[in-house]
Amino acid sequence: MDEQPSIKALGYLDLPVEEGLDLASEIANLKKEKNVVILGHFYITPELQDISDFVGDSLGLSQEAEKTSADIIVFLGVHFMAETAKILNPSKKVLIPDLNASCSLAESAPADAFKAFKDKYPDHKVISYINCTADIKTLSDVICTSSNAVKIVESFDKDTKLIFAPDKNLGNYINGLTGREMVLWDGACMVHEQYSLEKILDLKSKYPDAKFIAHPECEKPLLIIADFIGSTTALLNYTINSKDNRFIVATESGILHQMKKSSPGKIFMPAPSVDATCGCNDCSYMKLNTMEKLYLTLKYEQPEVILKEEIMDKARIPILRMLEISKNL
Repeated sequence: MDEQPSIKALGYLDLPVEEGLDLASEIANLKKEKNVVILGHFYITPELQDISDFVGDSLGLSQEAEKTSADIIVFLGVHFMAETAKILNPSKKVLIPDLNASCSLAESAPADAFKAFKDKYPDHKVISYINCTADIKTLSDVICTSSNAVKIVESFDKDTKLIFAPDKNLGNYINGLTGREMVLWDGACMVHEQYSLEKILDLKSKYPDAKFIAHPECEKPLLIIADFIGSTTALLNYTINSKDNRFIVATESGILHQMKKSSPGKIFMPAPSVDATCGCNDCSYMKLNTMEKLYLTLKYEQPEVILKEEIMDKARIPILRMLEISKNL
């Protein structure tokens, strides 16, 4: 992968934004002038979600990235998501407001270590969760998201031996649903591993009418007590369609904005974390995206996501396989 400059090396980000500037209006004007599409993940701040052209989870945003006619893609999320957009649109300019917006799950699978792990199982196919770097994608046979993981796994013959990376919690959950015994890479998301089972049970006892819903990146004890388990989009749809009025939500708290918009009469409570003072159910990387950085990114068309052509060509194959299998999702 080409080396990216650090944020500090990109001096324009140190430039002050004029006080009192109507950022929403300026962003809208720049977007129209430069034919930009803004893709926003569910986990960014509410104001950024509201200014995005499309808001979704990793699968939905990958599908939007594949079909966009915009000249410039700005990805409000984390770096692996912007990489995916670039891989699917190698001739387009792909920008991300902060190159330091990484992902603890992606970081848990260094490419060299994963290749050595993969080499121990030469007769296995590799399914990689989209929350991984472009380098890991080049080592994969197909990519999946939490929305389509079961369908991707079941697209392989029952006798096919599989490696699942990098999220062990999602892999364990999928093993349970499909009856597979996939070999799992030992990676995890720091946000989804910080929830307190004890505090969640206490909250449920205080609000017995509340449904506890959880993302499959959560640890198994939480999934056992969950009333519903699903991808971020599935959790959102569950709250929309449910007749219940109170929910305890175990995933990154950014999704609560869309839940409240879709069901304004319902009550949504973030699942408590082990340390009540740390904001552990917020992804600090996602929150590096701000309106000010978005404005500067559109104005200066930087930072740009740059990948070697060889990396993009190899990584595109398993992503396109995923999108083909997921056409009806």
